[in-house]
Amino acid sequence: MAGQVGDRAARPKGWRLLRMALASRKAGTMLALGFSSGLPYALLIGTLNAWLGEAHVAMATIGVLAWIGLAYSFKFLWSPLVDRLALPGIGRLGRRKGWILACQITLVAALLGLAMTDPVVALGRFALIALIAALASATQDVAIDAWRIDVADETVPVELLSSLYQFGYRLAALVGGAFALFLAARLPWPMVYAVMAALIAGVALVTLGAPDTPRPAADQAGAMINEPAPSLRGLALVVVALGWGWAIGSIGLFMVAMLRPAVPGVARPSVADFTRGHAPLIVLATVGVPLLVAALTNRARRSGGGGGGGTGKITAADHLWLALVAPLAELSGRLGWRVLVMIGMILSYTLCYNVWGSFALPFYLDFLHYTKDEVAFASKIFGILMTMAGIALGGVLFARLGRMPTILIGAVLPVLGNFVYADLAEGAVHIDAMARASGLSALGGVFGADARMLRLLIAISVENMSTGIAGAAFVAYLSGQVSRSHTAVQYALLSSMTFLVGSLGKGIAGDTIDHLGYATMFRWTAAAGLVAVGFVLLEWLTARRTEPQNAA
Repeated sequence: MAGQVGDRAARPKGWRLLRMALASRKAGTMLALGFSSGLPYALLIGTLNAWLGEAHVAMATIGVLAWIGLAYSFKFLWSPLVDRLALPGIGRLGRRKGWILACQITLVAALLGLAMTDPVVALGRFALIALIAALASATQDVAIDAWRIDVADETVPVELLSSLYQFGYRLAALVGGAFALFLAARLPWPMVYAVMAALIAGVALVTLGAPDTPRPAADQAGAMINEPAPSLRGLALVVVALGWGWAIGSIGLFMVAMLRPAVPGVARPSVADFTRGHAPLIVLATVGVPLLVAALTNRARRSGGGGGGGTGKITAADHLWLALVAPLAELSGRLGWRVLVMIGMILSYTLCYNVWGSFALPFYLDFLHYTKDEVAFASKIFGILMTMAGIALGGVLFARLGRMPTILIGAVLPVLGNFVYADLAEGAVHIDAMARASGLSALGGVFGADARMLRLLIAISVENMSTGIAGAAFVAYLSGQVSRSHTAVQYALLSSMTFLVGSLGKGIAGDTIDHLGYATMFRWTAAAGLVAVGFVLLEWLTARRTEPQNAA
């Protein structure tokens, strides 16, 4: 009885704390910043392709433009700069606010620049502005993530701020997706992007009044204790930096060559040839070389070449070491050769659905000729609900079946989803037969969906539920692989790898659409998904063999 009285007495206090937290400036700012983070991503990685498809830009070119999404994969490279450098003038606003506001101002200018640029007439300038916007958006994400952690306290804990961030981010996905398509059905595309620029400008006003934390006088280098000697770290960083520099330079030069105005009599570069020739080398330079350097560094440290660390200030080179090499060094030291299987699984797991995601809106709008309103509902509203259902189902499967069975299901289902899309591209004969046999045709009629709309809803539901399960399984897998000593940077580095191969593959996927059609592209990406299935089975087998030994 006393316990019940105590619970009732404590409950109002908990609710008061929650109301105080939600009413605080930090909570409102976090919601706005989550929106500011999600809106550019939705506009640049998804909705922009609907505009380009409507302008009849070649699919291969759209695939190359999708490489601007690599800015989100590579953002950890310049995160030390965001963490350490105070911007001139605007940096006086606060440690994080200066960077956030500078990025928002850049985003407003870039979206207005896109609105004033015709992608048909000036595709190169259009792509450059989109790249600047993607870099500003990715940098804003770094600063917002740091702000969320910095300002959290007992009244407004980081868990609450993270939930508000996700809510704002998902709201932005709806605005930048469904609402943008709704507007585009009634307004020209440049006007739509001008409206989106105004929304970010409104968030910038919220940023001006946001709280912030002071910049510490000195950062202590406790994180560098037990790391290799400075000379060894410096040599390792030079090798890793050369690999990253070559990879980014190669991608940038090809994008410039691909997007520059056509010269009569001179053939454009081949996306397929570049991807076949350079993509394996880019993966080797950005993943293989750092992994080899990390393993060699571990070996040198064990043989007496270590002894680093200290108590002074962390330098920019130390930050880069902790971001690029130390996470892989810990993984290779802990897992041994099994790290190769894990990296292979990470690189290939999302390949099946990440490769063609940039072409979804052109596929719906220009190939299948659905209206913008139909696509806005089916893809951006109904589709998000199906993704959330898939995520929830993934959690249930994890609880009932365990980790590796759920991860395997998450690898197999997107392959089947791609075959459903291939059928949709060829007239949906099998989708229609399944709908009639299952009674979905009659159910669709009750809700006013004709056969044509039902096909789209079925395909999207299969795909989004599959990717929802896969996403939930993969996040749980990555979370279980990271070390507590490198949690943040290791997770950031590993998660960025998931976008690398998918982003590179978008170019060749667009080239395949141009030459062989959507159905063939869907079948090829389904075949690529089988690579992930193979790595999952191999990881399952090797984990069962090695974990008992590690436990012993």
